[in-house]
Amino acid sequence: MDSLEHKKFPIGRFEIPENICDIKLNEYIKVIKDFPDKLKNLIADFSDEQLDTQYREGGWTVRQLVNHIADSHMNSLIRLKLALTEDNPTIKPYDEAKWAELRDSVDMPVKPAMRMIKGTHQRWTALLKSMTNKQFERTFHHPEHNENQDLRVYLAHYVWHCNHHFAHIENLKKEKNWQ
Repeated sequence: MDSLEHKKFPIGRFEIPENICDIKLNEYIKVIKDFPDKLKNLIADFSDEQLDTQYREGGWTVRQLVNHIADSHMNSLIRLKLALTEDNPTIKPYDEAKWAELRDSVDMPVKPAMRMIKGTHQRWTALLKSMTNKQFERTFHHPEHNENQDLRVYLAHYVWHCNHHFAHIENLKKEKNWQ
């Protein structure tokens, strides 16, 4: 993997797991549960200058990443609820790059986004823990990819998403030797 590819995808691109058993589901739910505190600890001592540093040339700043995570994970919780309450609903895609350029992503302190991430993940975790195996088989339709996605794969994707963006920030922190 070349350097740019590694900076874009530090843990690799998402790959759909072959079999997501109950043990794996529990591991995934734990990642969702623990992610807000893990992220908070990673950026706790960041200055505004550090928050406004791009994780790679041409990439988002740490501030934009944190706000993107809040936006993405709120959308994810809504997609989960839609799939649980409707028959294979078509979800609404959004242009995450354009959202990351909006003033609330570029200029605001990260504290509101971190509160949103914490609350979203608490609700998400509670809902995931309550789901049956049959509910994890439910699907939603993603119109951009023109495919149906079941909730096991969806959860695997968002665990990857947590780890993916965490690695962006963690690698930047190591690269810049920020303590």
